[in-house]
Formats: sequence, C-alpha cells, structure tokens
Amino acid sequence: MDVLRLTLRQLQIFAAVARNGSTTAASADIALSQSATSSAVNELERLLSLRLFDRAGKRLLLNDNGRALLPRALALLDGAADIEHMARDASAQTQSLRIGASTTIGNYVLPALLGQFLAASQAGSATAWRSRVSIGNTETICDAVAAFELDIGLIEGPSNQAALAITPWLQDELVIVASPRSELVASTQGATDENIRVPLKALRGALWLLREAGSGTREVTDQLLLPHLHTYRRSIELGSSEAIKHAAAEGLGAACLSMLVVRDLMATGRLSPVRTTLPRMLRQCFLVVHRDKQPTAALEAFMTQAQAFPSAHLGPLKGKPHANKLKPRE
Repeated sequence: MDVLRLTLRQLQIFAAVARNGSTTAASADIALSQSATSSAVNELERLLSLRLFDRAGKRLLLNDNGRALLPRALALLDGAADIEHMARDASAQTQSLRIGASTTIGNYVLPALLGQFLAASQAGSATAWRSRVSIGNTETICDAVAAFELDIGLIEGPSNQAALAITPWLQDELVIVASPRSELVASTQGATDENIRVPLKALRGALWLLREAGSGTREVTDQLLLPHLHTYRRSIELGSSEAIKHAAAEGLGAACLSMLVVRDLMATGRLSPVRTTLPRMLRQCFLVVHRDKQPTAALEAFMTQAQAFPSAHLGPLKGKPHANKLKPRE
C-alpha cells in the first residue's frame, strides 16, 4: 500500500492561494506566515512534480494543472470538514444543510418546500438542526455549489458548469404583464374576440423591465422574447423580480415574470396579463449539486422531498404546453 504524502493542510493552503491570488493574501486567511505559505505551495508542487501556478510578479495564477486540481482539493476539504463536524456532533452533522436558491424559487417556493421537508423528516424533531439558505441569481448559486460553499442549488435557468450534476425539477410559467392603465393592456381590454392581440410592433416599442444579466429569469426571458422582439429597444434593469413587478404595476413598463411572482398583484387587479400572439412560455427549473459531493442523509432526504414537491404541493400546471396558433402580427 502506497504511503500518502499529501496532507489536507497542504491542500487547504493551495486552495487559499488559488482563491486569493497570492501567498501574502492567503496567509491572512489561514493564520500562517507568508514564508510558510510560500514554502507549502513549493513543497506541494515538488511532491506532485507539477507546476500549479503561473507567476506574474507577486501574483500566483492557476495554470491548467492547478485548475484541474482545485475542484478535487475542495471536495477533499469539504469531506474532511464533514468528518470533523460529525466527530463533534453526529446528529447535527446529519441534520445540517446549506441550500442556495435563485430569487424566484427562494422567495416563492423554497419556504413552503422547507416547511414540508421539516415536517416530513427527522430534521423537524432534531435537537440540533442548522441550515443556511442563500438567495441570489442563478449564476451566483451555481458558482457557490461548484465551490462547495453550498450543498445544493435550486435554480430557474440552465447551467453549463461541468462540475455540476443537474436534475430537471419543476416547470414554471412566465407571463407578460403590465399595469391595467398601460396602452398594451388597454388596447385589448374588454375585447371578446380572442383573436384580438397586441401586435409585435407594439411589444417591440414597449419599455421592458428586465432582470440583470446572470439571473435565471433574464436568461429565459431573452430566450423566449428576443427571437420575436430581436432586441429591447427601451429597457430598465432591476435587481429583483419584486422590484420589477411593482414598477410594472406603477405603469413604468412591461415585464415578463413568473406567475409565482405576479399572481398576487394580478389577483388584486394591480397587474394585468398582456394578450399577445406569442406562444405560452414555460421554463424548466433544476436541482444542482457538485458531481464530487458526498451526500449526507439530510441532503438525500431534502432532494427526495424536493423531487416530490411540485406534484405534492404546487400541483400540475393547468393545461399542457402549447404553441399559440396565431401568427405574430407585425
């Protein structure tokens, strides 16, 4: 049996240097002197017979070898942290979870999902339950899962990160909405003929309220709208769907948002759907975990609960996905 020469401390130092870009900055993170940090990096490269960094002055930049090693090192460090946690308190280790969710899911789906999970699992009666929920855009959540900072992510848009295992989850319907006072709504309001719709020319001239680049909502909105609109001639970017829906309710512009987000203001009449010639818009949501993640009992239980959640709690979407038979009017 080969004797292992690598240590977790060496990998911890390597990860810190990769994260900070220099031994000086990394040394503050890991409570080690700069010279000891530099020596540890040199020793690791000697043991592996590989250069892991390109030197650019005082900066250390990961090369191809370093980029290949980093996710493996993070996976080992994450597993070691779980072992230490388990040794301190086994029950707490199995009942802890770090969850990330993109904003629509985090605000409108995750609270009910967590409530159902706690009620159905041992977590609800655990004497030591710790969980942390992070909410951000899809790109941010995927980056955190890839870096082992989160155990699981619930995202509203696709991800192309090779480090992640991606499982299709629930489907969400998006609708175009605006203030009932807006011209887009008023032009079809009261019309009994279903063929009377807002033409594409009017949609192209509208002021669009959009999420920021990197959010799942923006990515899907672009995929669904831009083939028809070609570009957003006039637009305002806002950092949350909540801000967008209230801006739309005040008559600032049109928005394409999840039905989960707008159904409350639609129920009170502050927002109205815009009748368009566009097809029905559905987006796929996903569960993401790191491919090298060693799942705990809590993570496995949460994933099982999440996969049953759409049918058990939300119910199926009314009707089936279909394309509008009307041809877009220019």
